Parts: sequence; C-alpha cells; structure tokens
Amino acid sequence: MRVHLMVSRMSKVERFEDLIAWQKARILTRDIYQVTQQGAFARDFGLSGQIQRAAVSIMSNIAEGFERSYLGEFHQFLSIAKSSCA
Repeated sequence: MRVHLMVSRMSKVERFEDLIAWQKARILTRDIYQVTQQGAFARDFGLSGQIQRAAVSIMSNIAEGFERSYLGEFHQFLSIAKSSCA
C-alpha cells in the first residue's frame, strides 16, 4: 500500500518534490552551500563538508521516507531528517 499524504481535502501529494518540507530543505541546502563556500567557512573543509552533508541528508531522508510503503517508515525518516537539522 503506497503512502499518499493529503495536502488538502481535494488533492494528494504524488511526488516527494511536492512536499513543502522537501522544498524548504532544498532551499536550505542551496543556502548552506553558498554560505560554506565563502570566507572562513570555505577554508574549514571539515566543518563546511559536514554541514553540507547534513543539509543533503535532510532532503534525502524526506524523499526516501516518502517512497516507503508504510506511514510509520515515513515518520522514521522524517525523524532522521529532523536530527540532521540539529
């Protein structure tokens, strides 16, 4: 059974790209890449790389969770995405 999330009473989210959380995570990732490629961040390869990977992880876990078969699995991946935010 495929998980379909209700956006409103009239429509279903069919693709993870339609999720507002994924869209915001994509913007966050873009912004993090821009910030970490400037100034002191650009010279601290370890820290900038770790922050970039965490941002990508947020997007990836939202997408992967959406593609799972059960709502409980989706919740688990959302929890992992939230942890990446920390």
